[in-house]
Amino acid sequence: MKNIKQSLLIAAWFVFLTFPLMVVKVNTLKHLVEWRWLNMLWVALGAFFLSFVWRWAMERKQLRSRADEESGGDDGTGLGHRLLHDPKLFRPALGGLAAAALLFPWVLDVYQVNIMVLALIFVVLGLGLNITVGLAGLLDLGYVAFFAVGAYSYALINQYYGLGFWACLPVGGIIGAFLGVVLGFPILRLRGDYLAIVTLGFGSIAKIVIENWEDFTNGAKGVANIPRPGLFGMEMNIGAATIYTYYLMLLMVLFTIFVTNRLKDSRIGRAWMALREDEIACVAMGVDMARTKLSAYAFGAFWAGAVGVIFAARNTYINPNSFTFMESAIVLSIVVLGGMGSIVGVIIAALVLILMPEYLRAFADYRMLVFGAVMVLMMIFRPQGLIANVRKTYVHRKPAAEESNG
Repeated sequence: MKNIKQSLLIAAWFVFLTFPLMVVKVNTLKHLVEWRWLNMLWVALGAFFLSFVWRWAMERKQLRSRADEESGGDDGTGLGHRLLHDPKLFRPALGGLAAAALLFPWVLDVYQVNIMVLALIFVVLGLGLNITVGLAGLLDLGYVAFFAVGAYSYALINQYYGLGFWACLPVGGIIGAFLGVVLGFPILRLRGDYLAIVTLGFGSIAKIVIENWEDFTNGAKGVANIPRPGLFGMEMNIGAATIYTYYLMLLMVLFTIFVTNRLKDSRIGRAWMALREDEIACVAMGVDMARTKLSAYAFGAFWAGAVGVIFAARNTYINPNSFTFMESAIVLSIVVLGGMGSIVGVIIAALVLILMPEYLRAFADYRMLVFGAVMVLMMIFRPQGLIANVRKTYVHRKPAAEESNG
């Protein structure tokens, strides 16, 4: 009852605030004042409904928080956790997903396949940034710089030296990793806002250099006629090349998942997570801070450089406007919304954030408004992301002989 009264008060207040805009309309041609009373009704109903739902959701959030505190915290046994760890649920879902992914290019048209290729590119970018931000806890607002370096490395090496796609694919990743180390050295002891400002500046510097080094990068004109990925010298039309690039990106995503998962469970992965939790304690335990941070930047930048090569081959044309701060913000949003350190969460968030704007073009004027609202709601109601990263627990079991003696 209390929520209803407060929602009614908020609805009345919104009606009062929006009355001159939503109800009163002055017709200057006919010198008349039109009264749109129906708009006032819609404003009242909308404000009441949103206020009531908001208060109900906040109360549910507080009840869940109290329950977690009383039970010692969330143990990660929700539906998402069971789906990912229960073989009876996990294997059929994985099989169905694999079948859908393989059949996707043959069911839908080339345009849909091309959009999915772009979404898979951002999946790899999200998984790469997840190493730096999600696992190591190092904020990077200039991640698009490594993406741009990988794309331009293929375009320029092919233009000047004639190397093909497959030769440039590892080269783009290696150049991106090298620049990740170059970025990491001067910011080893920076944290928080200072780290964010430096990485943001690095991304801006990379874009400015590409725009102004016209003799080498062709400046704002960009680089055109970039060859698509080849297959034993076969000639392919646009449709066949798009399908081939799609399957190539599927393999790239699977390879990235495999490597990232292995890194996460390795010694260096545990060092990254320890660094994220408490840098001072991590160093006190003997972990080499410099090597750990540089490796995080290098591994994260490697995937951005490698997938940048595929991005250039997919588009066949790149220019500096393809690599703006907005791309870095989207990739960072993918990591945050998916769940810091969660591989499956990053994949889901990348597909949602990239595919949703394409399929909701009818609401193009409100896309950024919806994007901002989703970010705010996620940070309030689920700050851990879509799929929270459940920390592994290790249980020491006594040998059978000791248990029998005891």
